[in-house]
Amino acid sequence: MLMVNYDELYYKSRFYWVWRTFILWIGAALGFLFIAYISVGLSVDSWETAFVAAAVVGILNTLLWPVLSRILLPFMVLTVGVGSLLVNGALIWLASEFVGGVTIEGAALVLTPIAMSAISTLLMGLLTIDDDAAWYRSIGKTVKKADEEDVKDTPGVVFMEIDGLGKNVLMEAVKRGDMPTLKRWIEEGSHKVSGWETDLSSQTGASQAGILHGNNEDIVAFRWVEKENDNKFMVSTGLSDAPIVEERISDGNGLLSGNGASRANLFSGDAEDVIFTFSRMKDVGKFYNKAWEYVFSNSSNFSRIVSLVFWDAFLDYNSQLIHRLRNIKPGISRGLFYPFIRAGANVFLREITTLAIIGDILKGETDVNYVTYLGYDEIAHHSGIRDEDAFHALRNIDKQFHRVEMASYLAHRDYKLVVHSDHGQTNGATFKQRYGYTLEEMVKGLLPDARIFADMSPSTGDHFSVAFTAPVDRVKGLIDDVDETNYLQKYKKEENDEVEPNVMVLASGNMGLVYLTEHRSRLTYEEINRLYPDLIPGLSKHEGIGFILVESNEHGPLVIGNGGTYYLENDTLDGVNPLANYGPNAARHLKRTNSFKYTPDILAISLYDPEKNEVAAFEELVGSHGGLGGEQSFPFILHPSEWNIPDGLIGAESVYQAFKSEIVKLNREGS
Repeated sequence: MLMVNYDELYYKSRFYWVWRTFILWIGAALGFLFIAYISVGLSVDSWETAFVAAAVVGILNTLLWPVLSRILLPFMVLTVGVGSLLVNGALIWLASEFVGGVTIEGAALVLTPIAMSAISTLLMGLLTIDDDAAWYRSIGKTVKKADEEDVKDTPGVVFMEIDGLGKNVLMEAVKRGDMPTLKRWIEEGSHKVSGWETDLSSQTGASQAGILHGNNEDIVAFRWVEKENDNKFMVSTGLSDAPIVEERISDGNGLLSGNGASRANLFSGDAEDVIFTFSRMKDVGKFYNKAWEYVFSNSSNFSRIVSLVFWDAFLDYNSQLIHRLRNIKPGISRGLFYPFIRAGANVFLREITTLAIIGDILKGETDVNYVTYLGYDEIAHHSGIRDEDAFHALRNIDKQFHRVEMASYLAHRDYKLVVHSDHGQTNGATFKQRYGYTLEEMVKGLLPDARIFADMSPSTGDHFSVAFTAPVDRVKGLIDDVDETNYLQKYKKEENDEVEPNVMVLASGNMGLVYLTEHRSRLTYEEINRLYPDLIPGLSKHEGIGFILVESNEHGPLVIGNGGTYYLENDTLDGVNPLANYGPNAARHLKRTNSFKYTPDILAISLYDPEKNEVAAFEELVGSHGGLGGEQSFPFILHPSEWNIPDGLIGAESVYQAFKSEIVKLNREGS
């Protein structure tokens, strides 16, 4: 695959490595002095002592970390890395026993290694010391220890998904120079770019179900209601719901079945080797595995990640200020704590999963790896799909691809690298920003006597915290088999906690779902008009709604817009075509969604303005996906040139079939 000579590119003289070690030593010593200055439990009597202590810590790490990291690996993993900081702190305490004038206790045991790593990273950045050279050298050392005798003849495959990146934005990022690794692959001819079109709904739950399991039937949105199951409220990322969904869609022949590994995905693809995989998150036995060895192979890895998390949070605070000063529109309020949620997706999971993937490649045991990089999607939701924040995230994701490429170059086994996305996003001011009220409030106005439960919250954010807290909570025994329907309780009428809602209004990007839950089956167009005569006209004639989908006894599925009706059953039209702006395959997608078991009584899609390329999301997000309209439905696949991946595949299940076919070919050729 590679035309670049990495050995030549990253050759550095002995003087370079001495210089780099010296800078790391200075950074560690300054970290000591900084923590001592803020008085949180570390005291150092002089700067000379700080330098001596930093040197002793470095020596102890070199001697003891390889042994301690292996023995204490389960502890480090099940504390989601905090354990490694404590071990670092213990080594600093041990160094203080050898160096007079240093004492350490309390919070300093955790903060000191973070400060040492943060300042070292800052210094190397300021002095433009080549971090990739250090990565390459580190990977090379690990490869030398690997066993070449049992290397498999068949190439391994690594699928790297960029969550939420549309094909158009990818090509813009490549042209801008934000993704030099991918640009080189394309220019060298090792890879080609193919576009594909998502199902409805265009969101990770439906797309990853289709790509990883070849089946996304009945996944109507990010969240939905199951009338037949006592109006159970389902969420794609629910700790109890994701396993249920996977059980429904899996036939045991997922993309990662046999000998695959899942890293930071929603579903497992039938892999047994999983890290940060939502459908297996409650099983602590699945969370811990040997893939974590490379993550904690270096004493500074985790403290470096933590320091980068704080830096990324600072960048978001700075971004919020810039957006306000420049009055960048559309925009949303991100809040005080959001920057750390962003950093969790954009930095923490990114760095952890890259290290895990590199470890997998160097061992050469797993045949197919699949990892999701969440940072772009998270940032584009809040800043915009073409904001500088979003392109900055892509630059850092591209660095991960470069590091994975380095590992594949050095590994004893050959690897095929694939980069793709599960959906795109479409920008636009939200429905509430445009009209002053939410879809929930609009439905309430049309049904004044209804008891409404609504979830219009962004389908992003809080679920990232689950990735960090779930393993720890599970170990503590704090996670029980919680039914997500309990989530409804806080939305009941305060004056009467016994009264259940009879209307549920949900959002998935610019898709709105209205469930009339007093009725145990989906109501028809005729029944809705008889029971709720204002509802269909009120929704379909609103300027912010492009169309609604309902089922008619007489005519089958109907797509109703302000100026016309599209009859899906026989593809006929009465009046203005409500699907005109939503692409040539809109009717096809709606027919399929209409056949799903959990399709709402009324499915609404917001306006789409093709001139401005904007939708009006029902969630409070700048960039959104989950419905129809614009770039949200058009992701990409960057694949090896010899692979037969047609341009224009429709549906995630088609992507699964294409990927699975290429894996089968590789296995056949190697046998």
